Order: sequence, then structure tokens, then C-alpha cells
Amino acid sequence: MKSLHTQGYTQNRELSWLKFNKRVLEEGMDETVPLLERLKFISIFTSNLDEFFMIRVGSLFDMLECNEAVIDNRSGLSPQQQLSIIYNEVGLLYKEKEKAYENVENQLRLHEISNLHYKELSNVEKKYVKKYFDSNVLPILSPQIVDSHHPFPHLSNETLHVGAMLEHNGEELFSVIAIPEALPSHIFLPSPKLRYISLANIVLKYYDEIFSMYKVQDKTIFRVTRNGDINADDEAFEIENDFRKKMKKLLQKRKKLAAVRLELSNNVSGSFTKFLLSKINLLENQMYITEAPLDLSYAFMLEDYIEMPSKRTLSYKPFIPQKTPKINFNYSLIKQIQKRDLLLSYPFQSMAPYLKLIKEAANHKNVISIKITIYRLATQAKLVEYLCSAAENGKDVTVLIELRARFDEQNNIDWSQRLEESGCKVYYGFEGFKVHSKITLITLREKGNLSYITQIGTGNYNENTAKLYTDLCYITSNSALGIDASQFFKNMSISNLLGSYTQLLVSPVNFKPSILNLIDREIDKKEEGLIKIKVNSITDIDVIERLKLASCSGVKIKMIVRGICCLVPGVKDKTENIEITSIVGRYLEHSRIFIFGKGEDEKLFIASADFMTRNTERRVEIATVITNPEIKKQINHVIDLCFKDNIKARRLDNKGNYNKIEKNNKSFDSQSILMKEAIEESKKPVVNDDKFLRRLIKIFKRKIT
Repeated sequence: MKSLHTQGYTQNRELSWLKFNKRVLEEGMDETVPLLERLKFISIFTSNLDEFFMIRVGSLFDMLECNEAVIDNRSGLSPQQQLSIIYNEVGLLYKEKEKAYENVENQLRLHEISNLHYKELSNVEKKYVKKYFDSNVLPILSPQIVDSHHPFPHLSNETLHVGAMLEHNGEELFSVIAIPEALPSHIFLPSPKLRYISLANIVLKYYDEIFSMYKVQDKTIFRVTRNGDINADDEAFEIENDFRKKMKKLLQKRKKLAAVRLELSNNVSGSFTKFLLSKINLLENQMYITEAPLDLSYAFMLEDYIEMPSKRTLSYKPFIPQKTPKINFNYSLIKQIQKRDLLLSYPFQSMAPYLKLIKEAANHKNVISIKITIYRLATQAKLVEYLCSAAENGKDVTVLIELRARFDEQNNIDWSQRLEESGCKVYYGFEGFKVHSKITLITLREKGNLSYITQIGTGNYNENTAKLYTDLCYITSNSALGIDASQFFKNMSISNLLGSYTQLLVSPVNFKPSILNLIDREIDKKEEGLIKIKVNSITDIDVIERLKLASCSGVKIKMIVRGICCLVPGVKDKTENIEITSIVGRYLEHSRIFIFGKGEDEKLFIASADFMTRNTERRVEIATVITNPEIKKQINHVIDLCFKDNIKARRLDNKGNYNKIEKNNKSFDSQSILMKEAIEESKKPVVNDDKFLRRLIKIFKRKIT
């Protein structure tokens, strides 16, 4: 494996990710962001960090056990060195989180919104809480002690617990209560103000009462984070033919994997922490004590309790994804797409045209099949309803669903069962390769001839995240692309990864070689070369190395990399022609766009893949070339707006740090501009089809006569 760490233009992926998550936290500190949105950003930072420990830190521990000599080829660090740096850096981030939370909480209290400790409750509120505790909480608690007759219990991953050291007859005992997940995480108090207290804090208060026969010495709210990095292909279920059963077993196993982090809500005695750390097999540097809530997910439900006009002050101005005037909903979408391509830009534009297209296809007499790859779905999905309806209507519906979409496994298992029950053909991808591509193919037979409508996207078919993530959805009747898509699904059905395509780049076979060749094409142009890239992350060493060569050849390279970026720009004689920006704003930047060249020589692609080794070598991903001039213009507009951003964007320097961008007397927020443009465009007259218009005129004339 190539090693670039001695070259000085790469950095460790885990440390790069921590810097990205710090950027998320900075949005929680930004005074220009509404208060409730700031609390949400702190919550997102927290949940991001949870997943980081479960997946990335968990993986490093796995590497440590397998081969201690493994060296990260981008930074030269061993797994142990990476872990040491990570645990130290995270400690600093906890301090930043505490400051951010305290600041936001204090300001929310000025608006009479308070997350309370028990001692802050009024006497009336204390009575209310006590009654609630006795009636709803105490009956379902399962208090436990650890002694010679009671072994140390399993502490479930990410579950809040209240623990304490007890004294009884001169003997010290450990005790613990898991906070029931079946109950609300917070109790809202009867008050004209918005006052609430966490269930964990209530249990903490009445802990002494629960263990009344003991003397409670030290108590705290705590939670354990466990390694969650399970690879289904590492498990030997030779006799298991049902892949769903295999995944269900793995999901159960995830709850019991080794601990990688311990969090406490307050300081406790050294003997307490020593006991707890020894039982879950962690070291002291893997423990964090923080006064900020361990679980901030409640931030996303506060809006439901706030009335206008306070909500208007504390939250973003509501934005509804807009309808595009390029589609007439009173007329067949299939016929409209057959006449002109369509590009939807989420979340600025609504996903409705795509969903209506699938609904229409499910009932269209000329549609013979619908094929789709699915990675993540919403918990309630109209898309699944329409696919099931298509199968029930006798259409040939093929769904390639990925059961290993991390943390969405159970949701996908449930949907796969629903699809199968309706008569859809359901496949589960490949052994060793996740299917992450976003492609839909509708096949029609008209007058004895086959025709296609193909959709390629940069994001999931998730009706919820389509309102939160920036993604592109391209729909076309281009016959060459349709033939490629048809061949792709045939190859997937027989586990053939070696397919040949004219319009598609498909990993793990031809995606990366094609990208490298496109970079080489720009290298040949030297100073006249131009590359524009928008991805979520870049870690692939081959791509990084080739971009460095392009920079050295004089090619101008502009990149939007939201998250992990192992490529360090601006290094003299290496990456000085590379400019990298990260945007963290109201919406999650998620679209993948690759542009090589300019003018008539420009080649433009949208893709499901980032420039990460897992995407280029270990997943089935799709990129498609865009040839329609109008669609290319729209996509160029989106990426150019991102490059102009100087509000939510930060520029990556040659030390791997993110810095604010000079405004030059003009503020430019790309997401805000795209929202305004979508609203303005929605006001334009809807595109009318001539035949549809003639039909309306006839009806109008009849009414007159």
C-alpha cells in the first residue's frame, strides 16, 4: 500500500473528521444562528461524536488487536498513536461543547425555556415530578446491585444509566439503574413557561429513596459507548441462507461489543471510577466528565412546545421544498420526461415529481418494469407504497436493497419484508460489497419498442432527508443511459461486477480508473486544466496522489469537501494549486459533483460516491455523465454558488485547519441563495404541453357553446 505521510500533503482521516465535527459545534456557537438551531447543532455534534466512537474508534481497536504494526499511510500513525491523540483531542472538544451548551442554555432561559436540575424546581413542580415518578417511572425501573450474589450487569450501548456506590454494614457496593427507553427522555412541567427536566435527573434525585436500605455515597448519570463496527461479511454463518436472519443476529451482537468510551455527568470518587473502568475494561483517558447533557436529542422536539412568535425568533424561518415549474402535475410525467430531462435540487426543490413519476409508472399501461437500488429509506415511505402497488398491478418490480446500511439495518429489514410480501423481487447485494448506488429504471413497451426513463441521484430515496440534505436528482429518457441502466441491473442480478457501460461509471471496477483518466486529461492541459469537485469526503490515496500531480502540472483545482479531507491543500510545490472549502450550514451538503475541463471541453458527472477508498473499491457506486447543456448549466450554477460562499464556508489551510473566508464587502450564503432562487422559480408559469393545452382549449370551447 502506498504511503504518503512523508510527503507532507496528507493528514489522518480521524483527526480530519474531528476538525470537521468541531465545525459543526462552531455553528452551535454562532450568534447569527437562531438559538434553537444552535442547540440542534450541539446535539448533532454530540450524535456525530457518538457514531465516531462506535465506528471509527471501534475500528482502531479492532486494528490494534489484529495487527499492532499497521501504520496509517496518510499520517504515519499507528492505531495506538491515533487512539492516544483522539482521546486527548476529544477531551478538548468536550470543554468546547460545555461552553457552547451553557451559553445557549442561558440565552434560552431569557426566553423562558429552561432545562432544569431538580433543585431549581418550585414546590408545585416538585410535587408534580414526585407524582409522575411514583406513577410512571418507579414501577418499571430495574435497580441492580453488584455483590457476591449479583454479577456486574451488561451496560447497553448509549443507554443512560444512573449509578452509585452504596455502603451497607461497612461494605461498599456498586448499584445501577438503566433509564427506561420506553419513557419520554424529558418531562415537561405544568407552567406557562417552557420548563422541563430529564428523566435521568429525576431518577438521580430519587435514587436514595429507591435504595433506602443503603447509604448512597456517590452517584452520577453515565453512559457507555461500545464498538459498533460490525461487518456482516466477517461473520461465518455458513448454514444461514437467509441474509435477513444473519443481519438480525449482528444487530443483537452490536449491543454487546467492547466499550470504547465512558461518560459521566459529574465528578465522583476515585474508587467509584476505578471500579467502573475496571468492569467495562477502559482506561482513565477513555472517560469524560461533562456537565452538559450526555444526550441532547431532545433539542429536536422543543419546537413542538413553542408557540409563535417565539418560534419565529428562535428557529430558522420555515422553508418548504418548492415545486418546479418545469413539471406540470396535471399531465403525465412520463410523457414530459420523454420530451425533456429534469434536474431536481434537494431540499430547495421538492421530491414530489420523482415520487409522482413512480406512482404513475405503477399504474401506467405501458410500463413493464421498475428497478431500483435502495440504501436508506424513511420510516414511513410513499416510495415503498408505490413500488408495492406496481408489483400488485402486475409490473415486474426489482429492488436491490442494502441491509448493511449502518444504523438503518433494522429499518431496511422491515421494508424488504414488506416489498417481498407485495410480490417485488428483492435482492440484498453482494458478499463483501455494499450497494450504495442511487438509480431507478422504468422500462416501457410502446408500439412494440422498449424505451426507458432513468433516474440517477447523489442521495438516498429518503423522503425525510430529501428535506434536509442537498442532493441532485436527474431524470431522463436518454436511451443510451437507459440501456446502460438496464445492463447494470442485469449484472447486479447475477452478481457481475465487471459490466461494461458507455454512460455510467460503476465502482468497484471502472469508477476510479475513469476518474484518474479524467484527471490525467486535465494534467495534459497543464495551466489550462481545470477540475471542480464537490464531495462529502476524500481519503482515497490514488485520487489524492493524482490530484497532487495535477496541481504540480499547473491545473487549477477547486474542491468542496464537507467532512473528512485527507488531502492538505496549499503545500508549496505539491498542492499549491488546490483550494478546498467546507460548508456547514442549515442543510447537510451531500451532493457529489465532478467537473473536468471548461467550455465545450467540459465533462460533468454526478455520483453516489465520495472519493473514499470504501466507495471506490468496496462498494457498488454509480456516476453518470451529464450531456444535456441545460442540466449542465444548472449543476454548474449550484457548485459555483458553493465556491462563492463566505458565510457558512471555511477554507482549509496547509496546516489542516479551517478558517473563515474574507467577505470582500459582500456576504454570500449559498444555501440561502438557493432557497430564494427556488421560491422565485416556483412562481414562474408552469410548463405547458401543447397537446395538453389543445385539450384544455377544446374543453373551454365546449363550455362556451
